[in-house]
Amino acid sequence: MNAALTVSMTKLPEQLRKTLTWDRGKGLSGHAQFALETGTKVFFADPHSPWQRPTNENTNGLLRQYFPKGTDLSRWSAEDLEAVALAINNRPRKILGWKTPAEVFEEQLRSLLQPGVATTG
Repeated sequence: MNAALTVSMTKLPEQLRKTLTWDRGKGLSGHAQFALETGTKVFFADPHSPWQRPTNENTNGLLRQYFPKGTDLSRWSAEDLEAVALAINNRPRKILGWKTPAEVFEEQLRSLLQPGVATTG
């Protein structure tokens, strides 16, 4: 988990990987090493406080449409998992003004490339 997350995070521009909020599961037990390798500050949500990670909770709900709770993801290929990520990231969201997460992410990347332009996001 740590190695895969490190690879994914280091592909992002530095401005988009300043912090990460994680739950209290063992998925990021190597958080100290992850923080050193990526320069990302890691925060942990309080136990039983899903409102501290609303995007994560919403995404988990969307993922459950494809993978029921308890599904062993190792039985799926990387291509299968990428297809689900593509579907979810290209699904319009009310909270984003009916834009897709992919569109909003692309807008954010473009704004980072424009020198001297501040975002209030």
